[in-house]
Amino acid sequence: MKRFTGWEAAIFDRRTLIAASLGVAVTPAFSATARQRPIRVTLLGQSLIQQNLCTTGWPGMAAIRAQLTSADVVFTDLETAIDGPGAGPPTREGEVLHAAKPEVIDCLKSLGVTMVTTANNHAWDLGTTGILAAIDALDRRGIVHAGTGRDLAAASAAAIQRTPAGSVALVSAAAGMIREGAAATPTRPGVAELRRLASGALDPTDVARTFDAIRAAGADGATVIFCLHNHYWEPVQSDTPEWQRQFARGCIDAGAAVFVGHGAPLMQGIERYRGAPLFHGLGNFIFQTRKAEDFYKAPTWRSFIVDARFQAGRFLDARLIPVQLAHGKDGGEYSKGYPTIDGLHQALR
Repeated sequence: MKRFTGWEAAIFDRRTLIAASLGVAVTPAFSATARQRPIRVTLLGQSLIQQNLCTTGWPGMAAIRAQLTSADVVFTDLETAIDGPGAGPPTREGEVLHAAKPEVIDCLKSLGVTMVTTANNHAWDLGTTGILAAIDALDRRGIVHAGTGRDLAAASAAAIQRTPAGSVALVSAAAGMIREGAAATPTRPGVAELRRLASGALDPTDVARTFDAIRAAGADGATVIFCLHNHYWEPVQSDTPEWQRQFARGCIDAGAAVFVGHGAPLMQGIERYRGAPLFHGLGNFIFQTRKAEDFYKAPTWRSFIVDARFQAGRFLDARLIPVQLAHGKDGGEYSKGYPTIDGLHQALR
């Protein structure tokens, strides 16, 4: 089992940021005759948002909004169930229940978020009807979403955002900690699950379905993002599992322009494959947890924004923008967990 070291470790500070850039630098790979300008896509860590933080604001919110709203597409992982009309009772209790009112989507949208994955281990925290309530709330607000659906086909399919510079597609799935009843089936709403067999290998049916969705989106000319929310963690959470590295490469072979990992509450490795960046763990963008203040260590509260450009479905370059999350409680039961841009930007070319 390979353990990332040196530049491959995405434990974030200014020194490792500069070193990490060596791992995703690529030569532009696109037709010189392409007429459209590059698409700017911003990739964020996961958003465990439990309250509408935008109503009161926080120091640095304006800078975050200015950064995000300048992109064509802004993507995050909505790691909370939505307690909208029709949602069911909680399927968890206490500090591990992640559920919030639809107003948290309004906050993300006001910050610039246009696209989310809903495939994660908390999507079912308000049951099957909660998954449907989240889909309805996102649709009403015009947020593109993938990873859950009214059946397995819908949950697995790409969601498309059309921009003046071209289309961006999102395909997503979740692996690990998907409880009985949460996974989508041909006749039941739920999460697009990527299962592991007793041998440790990924279920070939799930892999084939995922790759087919990526190929279909790419065949339509979209720039394809694949996102995996993974809870099959290594003993050291910052380590990227070898099976995930291989699966990520398969996503690129199928036509994805970038692989994005979420799930572990801290950053993991960065590498490149065939010119495409593999961000194995982007950590957190917003992290409102009920757990004790000292439960999570420093890496949980550091992340970065990826401000990337793509053309003709290929990665061109990006900036990594450091983010520091506010630590400590907000005076209530949740951690503050809001992001502030933290200094140096590093260009990746």
